[in-house]
Order: sequence, then C-alpha cells, then structure tokens
Amino acid sequence: MQYLQHSDAELIHAYVHGQERALEVLINRYKDKVYTSVYMLVKDKYLAEDIFQDAFLKMIKTIKEGRYAEQGKFLPWAIRVAHNLCMDHFRRTRNNIPVTLPDGQDISMLFGAGDLVADGLEKRQVHECVRKMVEDLPEEQREVVVLRIYADLSFKEISDLTGVSINTALGRMRYALINLRRMVTDKELVLR
Repeated sequence: MQYLQHSDAELIHAYVHGQERALEVLINRYKDKVYTSVYMLVKDKYLAEDIFQDAFLKMIKTIKEGRYAEQGKFLPWAIRVAHNLCMDHFRRTRNNIPVTLPDGQDISMLFGAGDLVADGLEKRQVHECVRKMVEDLPEEQREVVVLRIYADLSFKEISDLTGVSINTALGRMRYALINLRRMVTDKELVLR
C-alpha cells in the first residue's frame, strides 16, 4: 500500500492497526524538522541524535498506547515532545547556570536578591527557587524563558523554532517576567 499521499492522521490510524510501514513514512516525513529543532536547542550533534531518538520512541509509545489525541497536528506535537525532552535535559544538567535577562541583568535582581547571592549556597538556593517558579509558568511562557535563558537562543531563533512572530516571543517573555514578579510577591518570597 502506498502511504506517501496519506495524511498524518491516516498514517497514524494505519500504524495503530498494525501497518508498520505507515509509521516509517510519518517519521521520514518529519524527521529533519524534528531533528533540526532539537539540534538548535542543544547545539550538540550527538546529544541531538540521542534526544531525537528518545522523542520518537516516546511518540511511538504514546501512539501505541492510544494516547495520541492531536488529530491533524502531528508535527507541532512531535516538536513539543522533542522540546520537552530538551528542557528535561537542561534541567538535569544545568545546576548553576547564570540566569540573566535579555538586557544582561541577573534575574535575581527581580527579587531584590542581588547583594544576597554572593555566597555559593545562597546563589544555588536563588537559582533553584527561580527554576521552580519558571516551571510554574504557563507552557508558552515557560518555553520562551527556557529557550532564552537555558538554551541561550535569540528571540529570532525562538521565533523560528516555535513558529510564532518575534513580537509574540518577546510578549511571552514579558508576561513571563510579570508572572515571575507576581509569584515572588504572592508567595512573599525572601531569597536569602
């Protein structure tokens, strides 16, 4: 059966019903785009290949288990799965990253902790607190913050990677920073 002309939804349906070739066509259709998005984030060929493979294994498992529900939106879903794995990688490997805003200011200044982070332990606590707050952001805002701060991508690169305009990416960053400030105020956090 020729699958090249089938839609993503038709290929997934065929795969779920035992036609392995349908999955191969689907993977070949999008492998370059998914790999490129991973590589742009991690900037390491071998790591990108590992994450790429993990992403497709996770997608295959999700489809096999009948949990795929993104009808007609396979590519955005595939890229989101891959991005989430990249973010997991960054969370695991970056314990003491300098967290800076696009203007170069240390993000801890948002919290009035600029003088307090001189000690290594205090600095780690500030960064851990900031990371937890970033994880609480809405997904679109969190993605922009992580891509900007952890992956050190420009707003142009973020725009290209996420498929939104530069203004949208900047707006998401702005709202993320507003939300982070509000979290500090609402939780009455003192980063000492």
